[in-house]
Amino acid sequence: MNRYPMKLVTIVCESLARTHVVRLLTEVGAHGYTLFPVEGEGAQGGRPGDIQEFGNIQVQIVAPPVVADEIMVRLQRDFFKRFAMIAYESNIQVMRPEKF
Repeated sequence: MNRYPMKLVTIVCESLARTHVVRLLTEVGAHGYTLFPVEGEGAQGGRPGDIQEFGNIQVQIVAPPVVADEIMVRLQRDFFKRFAMIAYESNIQVMRPEKF
């Protein structure tokens, strides 16, 4: 079984950032993403999920390292000051690397 190294970028942010994050992913060449509503509590307090406009979303992107790096750089430069957001990346292995 062949596996190929990739990065998993996870972004948790306020729903208001959705359009901007999706645009960023297109601009840097990410081939896709998974997005879903989430709720929880952290440094900025609780974020209930019952009002979509004020809730949080989680976006996951599987990408080659060069694309993941560009996502992280742009998030820090362009988004962190404007939106409640965290982002992290993990090393993963995938099958079918042509999908990413």
